Amino acid sequence: MKIEILCTGDEILTGKTVNTNHSYIARRFTDNALQITRGTTVGDDRESLLAAFQQASVRADAVIVNGGLGPTVDDLSQEVAAHAAGVELELYQPWLEKLKKYYESRGRQMPENNTKQAMLPVGCEFIDNPVGTACGFAVTINNARFFFTPGVPHEMRRMINEEILPRILKLSGLTVVTRLKRFHSFGIGESRADQLLRGIEDLAPDNSVKLGFQSHFPQLETKLAAIGKDEETLNATLAPLEARIRQSMGNFILCEDNQTLESEILKALGEVSGTLATIEMTTGGLISQRLNTDQSGSVVCSIVSQNIQQLAQASGLERATLDISSAAEIAIALRRQSASSHSLVSLMVPDEADDSRDFGADVYIALSSPESTVTRKSRLTGGRKWITLGATEMSLDCLRRYLLDLPVDEKIDFEQH
Repeated sequence: MKIEILCTGDEILTGKTVNTNHSYIARRFTDNALQITRGTTVGDDRESLLAAFQQASVRADAVIVNGGLGPTVDDLSQEVAAHAAGVELELYQPWLEKLKKYYESRGRQMPENNTKQAMLPVGCEFIDNPVGTACGFAVTINNARFFFTPGVPHEMRRMINEEILPRILKLSGLTVVTRLKRFHSFGIGESRADQLLRGIEDLAPDNSVKLGFQSHFPQLETKLAAIGKDEETLNATLAPLEARIRQSMGNFILCEDNQTLESEILKALGEVSGTLATIEMTTGGLISQRLNTDQSGSVVCSIVSQNIQQLAQASGLERATLDISSAAEIAIALRRQSASSHSLVSLMVPDEADDSRDFGADVYIALSSPESTVTRKSRLTGGRKWITLGATEMSLDCLRRYLLDLPVDEKIDFEQH
């Protein structure tokens, strides 16, 4: 089955808005064993849109159109779709009534131009949007079935998952089940991961599993996209591959599937009824920001400052220096001062600005509990943002490892050895 994605909008075409909708739609379809054969971006122009619809209609079996369903004059998807299908637009009364109630529930009168969002091609299939004012619809143009979706990301995602994907799967005739298994890691680069897992797809029969990587520094996502006749087959197929990945990537795996590094840390703290206090320097509060999503109160204290003396005094010390031994002293003092069971201290000493060489920073990490205090020293190089993200991830990963009784000093690919 040939499936195309057609995104509309001048802001997308000119690069003013990054087109994350295309990547989401393509990823969700690929995860469900549906192949995307082409992606097209078209501006808010009637002639260009009509040509794009007509060309896709003789090339593809299904086309996902994203955007152009709003109430303004530059939203043209309904009008051009009707023209391409050779029909008129008509008012879809049920959606108009829903729009009016939507505005009434917010104490407002519906603007007249929103009526445009209830104008749909005659004979089209209505597709509901429970979280927005732009309904979707499906219409056949020549050889292809076109599915129209709103440009607002959270509205599009819900429509794709709940309405469009089931329709496309039915059209495709697929009678198989699919699964995407994901591993999130830190410390192993994409090239090294590829070498470690070379040949892993051969463990699966009949090309039923595809290995893929997605790097979004500082983490690497390793993916197994599997297809099988039923869930039992998928389990049997994936089991040896998952075991191989866990064995090859070892302690560098942070978590799997929908888990996050933060959730694993908070889970480990919860299992020992632990609490945490943090101090960070130069990472701008990213560590505390990522950890302070827990409603249980596991994180009892978060201190952020670029001044080492302020950090020392906040932990109960008179003075400190920027080195690994001071990081350990601050971690111990912070734990006692905050009456927490665990503490994390992340200090960073950046190089002086120098355009003639790569920017770098020394990172000092210390972790303390009543049982022990451990430290990790690292040298990171690259851009300032890169180093900040790397230092944040390394600090959190060290905390994860410490809580799980794993070595905190394993060298990573991103540090200077």
